[in-house]
Amino acid sequence: MAGPRVVIIGAGVVGAALADEISARGWTEVTVVDQGPLPATGGSTSHAPGLVFQTNSSKTMTELARYTVEKFCSLDVDGKPCFLQVGGLEVATTPERLAELHRRHGWITAWGIEARLLSADECVEQHPLVNPDRVLGGLLIPTDGIAKAVLAVEAQIRRATERGVTFLARHEVLDVQRSEGRVTGVLTDRGEIAADIVVCCAGIWGPRIARMVGMNLPLTPLAHQLAWTGPVPALAGQMEEAVRPILRHQDADLYYRDRFDGIGIGYYGHRPMPVSADDILSVDEADDMPSVLKFTEDDFADAWTETRSLLPATQEAKVEEGINGLFSFTTDNFPLLGESPDVKGFWVAEAVWVTHSAGVGRAMAEWLVDGFCSSFDLHECDVNRFEPHQLSPEYVLARDCRNFVEVYDILHPLQPSGDPRPIRTSPFHARQQEYGAFFLEANGWERPQWYEANAGLVEGRNIPTPNDWAAQYWSPVVGAEAQATRETVAMYDMTALKRLEVSGRGAADFLEGLTTGKVAKSVGSVTYTLLLDHDGGIRSDVTVARLGRDLFQVGANGNLDLDWFTRHLPADGTVQVRDITPGTCCIGLWGPLARKVLQPLTDEDFSGDGLKYFRAKRAYIGSVPVTAMRLSYVGELGWELYTTADQGLKLWDTLWRAAKPLGGVIAGRGAFNSLRLEKGYRSFGTDMTFEHDPYEAGVGFAVKLDKGDFLGKAALERRKEDVRRKLTCLTIDDPRSVVLGKEPVYDGDRAVGYVTSAAYGYTIGKGIAYAWLPAELAVPGTAVHIGYFDQRVEAVVAEEPLFDPTMSRLRG
Repeated sequence: MAGPRVVIIGAGVVGAALADEISARGWTEVTVVDQGPLPATGGSTSHAPGLVFQTNSSKTMTELARYTVEKFCSLDVDGKPCFLQVGGLEVATTPERLAELHRRHGWITAWGIEARLLSADECVEQHPLVNPDRVLGGLLIPTDGIAKAVLAVEAQIRRATERGVTFLARHEVLDVQRSEGRVTGVLTDRGEIAADIVVCCAGIWGPRIARMVGMNLPLTPLAHQLAWTGPVPALAGQMEEAVRPILRHQDADLYYRDRFDGIGIGYYGHRPMPVSADDILSVDEADDMPSVLKFTEDDFADAWTETRSLLPATQEAKVEEGINGLFSFTTDNFPLLGESPDVKGFWVAEAVWVTHSAGVGRAMAEWLVDGFCSSFDLHECDVNRFEPHQLSPEYVLARDCRNFVEVYDILHPLQPSGDPRPIRTSPFHARQQEYGAFFLEANGWERPQWYEANAGLVEGRNIPTPNDWAAQYWSPVVGAEAQATRETVAMYDMTALKRLEVSGRGAADFLEGLTTGKVAKSVGSVTYTLLLDHDGGIRSDVTVARLGRDLFQVGANGNLDLDWFTRHLPADGTVQVRDITPGTCCIGLWGPLARKVLQPLTDEDFSGDGLKYFRAKRAYIGSVPVTAMRLSYVGELGWELYTTADQGLKLWDTLWRAAKPLGGVIAGRGAFNSLRLEKGYRSFGTDMTFEHDPYEAGVGFAVKLDKGDFLGKAALERRKEDVRRKLTCLTIDDPRSVVLGKEPVYDGDRAVGYVTSAAYGYTIGKGIAYAWLPAELAVPGTAVHIGYFDQRVEAVVAEEPLFDPTMSRLRG
């Protein structure tokens, strides 16, 4: 036996995958418990129809699915395959959906999976039951197919058992035991099992198990309709379970799969049917299985009508059986993976569908055994990503139900998430409303994208209108605000950016050990630096301002940064970390006239020598105490001005009274994004993530290898000399060909990379797209193409930054 004592709660497709993967890595003192029988335990796995469509706008989710397909294709149980690789076909019945399929083709191509766009006739060739009069075209993924989920569970149980893993059926978990802040075991109805690590893979019961250690899991079980027809005469004699591709008709919220001479029909078009995890029946109480509720025929009526239209052969068949099957939804459609922030050793792998199950099993095994996941970028999936409001029952239920309704909808990348809104508003919100702010949401914050009051600025300016897709959630005012920032001065609400306070006599050493830069400098210094994982991958990029001998303010990217710092705190109590975001606010005052606005309002010296670039100091702006940092993420002279939330409105009004007579403007996030791309400033989570290192991402300047040891340094020294890909600046001459991100980049006919961030550069007069490319192509002047719907957009690799390469405007 090897490794710590591990108890996995749940022997469904996720728990079985984790047991298999973790035992393959040498941890064999593992016990898997489930309240149900094996291998069909009664959870979502037991009734899952098994359709695996790999296409997803998230690279991580596609890669988790790809691994699942590859693994399941290699598994069998006594010669019975665990995956039927019949392909996956998505069809369009409207022009809007056809355009969306082109976008989806772009995603899957960007992520490196074979895909083909089909004509209407080719769709019928692939799936002869489809009505040729209804279909405009389709998208075929040859490697998609049907996962035989229960067989996959059995196959992985067998493999894990051979390595020494113990599986205990009919063991209901009553409590997760803990002592001094860490797990010690699991109490079942058949006794106690000691454990150093407990992993909750309980699926729809996950919230109930997590509550045993005081963890709030933002997951809602929802019922989803699945029906099976009787024999379809056109399929008479079909002896194989599946011969046609799995089929998605997303215009009507439907999907289909073969089952010998019948058809399985899945439907998302009905009303949301949420169920509390506490109300799910036990295995013994349920008539069939706990995850299966009674079929509600009235909810299925529209689905059956549409099915008989799309697949006319079903008109001669009947719906003979159906279920309302429970499975998990989350507020952002990503799984919940990781360790509890409060109880050491308690981990979750929740809200994972069969499609991604084996990939999640591998990711979790790597994370547990190695301390980090090397195969997948999990920043979107980390359970600790949520802000406190995102864990409230009202929020979770509303967003989870909305995600169910929208599961097949065509969603724009900037499309707001909907109610409940507003949740978080900065102190400037009332003024922003007065100026006609168009709000989008960022971590619950209402953040202006542009201001309608600036519509008059558009006149006389050359602001090209982008294509129809890019023009959604856009206004020419965005361009006017961007240009005005470069001409005069602009005020930006930066409150939505997370701010952490790190204090205590050990704070300087603590930050030195976690960051790549030298942050323990003089009081008033500000450092742009990185957080790395053990493998040298970028965990985040942050700014660290030393405001006192033992006091630092960190400009962070989100709750994962707070979680990262908290997990690495020294045990001796010499360092404290707290989130100061809710009680503070920030205005970015930027532009060539910024000093003319600010200096008359204060007795402090804000000249170039009085407060140099990347320095900070305390001051009064009028009557408002601020922390001023000479930083600018739009590439212009200026400052980030921080104050407490109670005085935020006073600061706004004070600055605006001084800026307005000088032609100043208030500006939104649309302008900000355009300006930061002109300067080549990276956005963590979009341009670079856990899977990238600093040298690939173009932020190697933030790494000081000559400083003392820091987390990830050893790995970084190994990776420095082997840069095979680079985050690369591309420019686009056609002003209408503005792309939005995640599109494939082609070298000839070969997909070689993908776009991260993109916008129109209103100063340089070109479209801008940052993209990951092979290092040999990341050479200025190299011509490439970007796949955008059904178009190929010409682009060229450019030297960066595109604007003010000498930094004269920033340092003026």
